[in-house]
Amino acid sequence: MRNLFFCLLFFLVTITSSFAQRKSLKPSDVICPDVPNVMIFCGDTIDLTRFDRRESMDRELLSFSYMHSTTLKIIKKANRYFPLVASILKDNGIPEDIIYLMVIESSVVPKATSSAGAAGLWQLMTDDARSLGLEVNNNIDERYNIEKSTLAACKYLKRSYAIFNDWFIVALSYNRGVSGIKRDMNAQQTNVATDLYLNSETSKYIYRILACKYLFQNPSRLGFKLRRVDLYPSLSYKTVKWTNTIPSLATWAKEHGTNYKLLKLANPWLLDTSMHDKSHKTYYLKIYDDSALNYNPRNTEVYDRRWVTK
Repeated sequence: MRNLFFCLLFFLVTITSSFAQRKSLKPSDVICPDVPNVMIFCGDTIDLTRFDRRESMDRELLSFSYMHSTTLKIIKKANRYFPLVASILKDNGIPEDIIYLMVIESSVVPKATSSAGAAGLWQLMTDDARSLGLEVNNNIDERYNIEKSTLAACKYLKRSYAIFNDWFIVALSYNRGVSGIKRDMNAQQTNVATDLYLNSETSKYIYRILACKYLFQNPSRLGFKLRRVDLYPSLSYKTVKWTNTIPSLATWAKEHGTNYKLLKLANPWLLDTSMHDKSHKTYYLKIYDDSALNYNPRNTEVYDRRWVTK
């Protein structure tokens, strides 16, 4: 009985001490983020209390928490690109949580590339992109076209969902491949995503998606406090319909009231100094509005009020 008393006393002292330490922390102190017991992904509840799940989630939360510049840039850029991407996902019947897959694929960088040859916000491989209807060659690469690449990703994701009927497994298959996940599920006799024993990259992948959602639900919870002026606004533009080859994009840009640099920034899918209409189809080129060129940060529209403190 006496031993039990001392054990309880030690427990209470430890808890009280831990609480006091948290209360006395300074902003410069390095702390561990709290790990949630559950997360909701595409409407499904993911239990994170088992040790392997909890520690995997902890690892990814730590990565987001202490890769400061990368995480800040992700949130800033998300304010620019989430409105368009989320709208396309919704129009195509894709759950809004899938947007976090895009975030971890590319860090919200439209011109992102990988050593394996994947490109764009959704990191599509060349053969996959072409099979999904995108033009990819040395002159034009529509994996860098935000609207078209997102539509292509929607097609890919819906095909996977028709096979697995589980969005968490679909997310895994985006990294591992449909055939790879099928093999793993059959060999391990389970269709529960968090019960699959996978390679290191894919094992981290699903928890990184969950950690990403946790971040965006409340950035200040991980120590990120942004203001409206810190976020990047959507940039307004006009589109020019074009059906012919453009021998010089610099000349074309001047004729349309812009310059070569701004034309390339608005249309990252244009790879060269010219545009060859090899596919004999219609293209839509963006030209930034004057209001976009010198925007006032104080007028930035915030996509999600939880991202900012004021």
